[in-house]
Amino acid sequence: MTSQLGKSLVKSKSSLPYKLPGGKIALPDADTYLRTLAGAALYMGIPTQTIRWLGRTGQRKAMWNTLRWMARCVRQHLDIRLEIKGLKLIDPLEQYVVIPLHEGFADFLGLVELPLQMRFVARDELFHEWDWLGPFLRDTGQLEICPERGVSSYRQLLRQAGKVFAKGESLVIFPQGSILGIEIDFTAGAFALARHFKRPILPVVLTGSHRVWEYPFSPRLRYGQRMSIRVLPPILVEEALRRKPEELRLETQKRMKTAALYANMAAPRRFIPERDGYWDGYAFRIDPAFPELANNIQAHHATKNKII
Repeated sequence: MTSQLGKSLVKSKSSLPYKLPGGKIALPDADTYLRTLAGAALYMGIPTQTIRWLGRTGQRKAMWNTLRWMARCVRQHLDIRLEIKGLKLIDPLEQYVVIPLHEGFADFLGLVELPLQMRFVARDELFHEWDWLGPFLRDTGQLEICPERGVSSYRQLLRQAGKVFAKGESLVIFPQGSILGIEIDFTAGAFALARHFKRPILPVVLTGSHRVWEYPFSPRLRYGQRMSIRVLPPILVEEALRRKPEELRLETQKRMKTAALYANMAAPRRFIPERDGYWDGYAFRIDPAFPELANNIQAHHATKNKII
């Protein structure tokens, strides 16, 4: 999630003196800066270009093997302590709609450990506003959407998703559609898509990745952080078709967020508008389970509309 507001947040809230080229990553001291610069030069060179080439030439299995290798190297470089539970619940031959909690760009470094070949649904701005990330996403076949377009965005996703499942791959959809924090409400899109294609849903509780890299709230990169992943039992197709979609969405959201908050995982990211901004113009809702924050956001929009 980035925007002009995000860029201004980074600029105004960062006093870190050592920034990598581009300004999106910053470090507190020269030693850490040199360490990070060396890692970026190593992993964004030949490994990244190899992954892009494998993606362009349709060698998906080799591409994913190389991606996992690179992600493990990057985690080791960053000293990330990754804790994963529940991998045995996953059938490697199944095509899931994978629904992880969403905290930041570092989510990917953990999610690639799922024993699946996957494609990720990502915001359109990541494809068009990032010089290095956009080509990488396109070459590796990730799916582009604009959540602010509502129903038309979902229809676009439907057109793309069928091809993903037909190739034997799973589709990763972040149901919050935002990295603001655990308080963001799940949307119905992932659940509707799973029903449409009759695919099982794989809930993945992920916490702690926001501490690795805080962008767009700050460019700060941290070493030695704890990241937790807990895979919950898949929601089988029969259950998803039997249950009311809204009931299933709410129950799944409650189970996942309860685990994130109370299951001895790394602390999840929390949304504090006074610190993070209100992100006007972005499509998100506050989970009703957090009424104080919901009232805060509602009051902000009411005040803004009066001014307009």
